[in-house]
Amino acid sequence: MTCAAIIVAAGRGSRAGGPLPKQWQPLGGARVIDWTLKAFAAMQDIAPLVVVLHPDDIAGFNAPNGVETAPGGATRAASVLSGLRHLEGRGITTVLIHDVARPCVTSTTIRAVQNALKTAPAAAPALPVTDALWTGAEGRVTGTQDRSGLFRAQTPQGFHFDLILAAHLAHTGGAADDVEVARAAGLDVAIVPGDEGNLKITHQPDFARAKAQLRGAMDIRIGNGYDVHRFGPGDHVMLCGVAVPHGRALQGHSDADVGLHALTDAIYGALAEGDIGRHFPPSDPQWKGAPSDIFLRHAVELSATKGFQISNLDLTLVCEHPKIGPHAPAMIARVADICAVEPSRVSVKATTSERLGFTGREEGIAAIATAALVAP
Repeated sequence: MTCAAIIVAAGRGSRAGGPLPKQWQPLGGARVIDWTLKAFAAMQDIAPLVVVLHPDDIAGFNAPNGVETAPGGATRAASVLSGLRHLEGRGITTVLIHDVARPCVTSTTIRAVQNALKTAPAAAPALPVTDALWTGAEGRVTGTQDRSGLFRAQTPQGFHFDLILAAHLAHTGGAADDVEVARAAGLDVAIVPGDEGNLKITHQPDFARAKAQLRGAMDIRIGNGYDVHRFGPGDHVMLCGVAVPHGRALQGHSDADVGLHALTDAIYGALAEGDIGRHFPPSDPQWKGAPSDIFLRHAVELSATKGFQISNLDLTLVCEHPKIGPHAPAMIARVADICAVEPSRVSVKATTSERLGFTGREEGIAAIATAALVAP
């Protein structure tokens, strides 16, 4: 059995608001259409995947591998027929028809529809209506409606290809969905269990619901960083990207910014990516005297590449001198700028070691950092 899928994405979705049709609006780091395509692309036995687009959108759509396009029509039924015609003559035995505005569809729902087509000419997911139903007019309840036997329809709706093509060719128009078209042609439609999470984006609040659904369990990573640099000759120390006047300077292969080094290692640690030495070996002469914001920017970019964003950063500098308090606001602003986060997400503070140890003897400065990363 050869199964293809049609994603209907030619509508303008004006009820959802926003400057663009809803399928092109952002949702959790991608667009609505991207999430929908991803769900079907993961089903390796469904191909080809045809996206039916408004004619004005086709030229600007960069179709992923395995995705084909077809022009939409003036109605949903016309758009579906265009997708079916695009697949005609290619040996397709079954087809799944799905609304692009349902980006949260799961493989379980898709597979249930596919499996139902082994014994039925058509199948669709649905949820039984459990709420009380009223009729109303002018803001007043005018009556009640029996909910027995009522279902909330979802997509994808699946069909034997030749039968649904013939049904659409014979249909006079005005159908709510493809199940109505199929039933008008006398096809028996099996109901498979729907999914409450398979919501349809219709109004603006639905975007937030869909984002929460797609996010699933939030991935939170915590990393720690620790660094030490000794004092040597000089007239200032670099701390968190800020030149702080002092009678000595910190020594190191780079600019020895102990604060940025600890923060960088904290982010690498949260990502399980080792430490600065792995990414910027001290044996490499190109990093001699390099400003340490290079290292921190790299850690932030790597975090973004892996799908994480910085939730907050906390740094403690351990030293007797110089005094950190007067410079902390500038340090916070600098770190926030490097990491592209709000200053309210950055903490820079200091403590002494009560004259104990190498920091107490003013031989150097230590730094301890914690980074929290979140996959939104």
